[in-house]
Amino acid sequence: MSLKQRIHNKEAVNIASGAPFGCTRDEMAAVLDQGNYDLISVDHQHGAANEDKLVEYCTMASEFDVGVQLRIKHTRNAYLIGNLLDLGPLAIVVPQVENVETVDEAIDFFYYPQMGKRSWGPSSGYGIKGGMDRLEYAEWWNNTGILILQIESVDAVINVSKFAKPGVDMVTFGENDLNFSIESYPSSPFANLQESIAHVEAQLADTHVKVGAGQSPSGLL
Repeated sequence: MSLKQRIHNKEAVNIASGAPFGCTRDEMAAVLDQGNYDLISVDHQHGAANEDKLVEYCTMASEFDVGVQLRIKHTRNAYLIGNLLDLGPLAIVVPQVENVETVDEAIDFFYYPQMGKRSWGPSSGYGIKGGMDRLEYAEWWNNTGILILQIESVDAVINVSKFAKPGVDMVTFGENDLNFSIESYPSSPFANLQESIAHVEAQLADTHVKVGAGQSPSGLL
């Protein structure tokens, strides 16, 4: 069973951290040896972004048969998701999602036609193999890639049911920014992070979208 299907089944996802860009193969191995991980996480939002290093990192992770989860630089960079995927990640985290328009844009640039509008050219794309043609890889990717939205405000929590569109696999929480939002929101309907998570879980319980509520470097997974 693919990781994407396991996510739709609401199974646990194990995310590794602690192996930054520029780490050696031995350093990555030491991190991955600590558990049975599904993904290894790297962060462009609050860290340096280097495309060459991203290719190297994803190539090294593939040698351990683990996919890379990449949190992109900014919400408004959703239009660049296709380009970033061409460099090797399996999963993309879009931070600070606030509206349906961002969700639609992320889906468009994450998936190939006819599901999305991603441009063809996966030079170092995850899972690309010699002999795979355009339609074969596109179908495989559309059934394999993992798109994650990060919920980090009271408004996003309130509107989360609108984000549960085909193509969205998981939502996670940016704990600190969501706490900022709760603290500044006039008469917030949620007193704390736990109430926010409970609301999201209730809203998405009957959907295919997994709610990640365990600790992760790119938010609560």
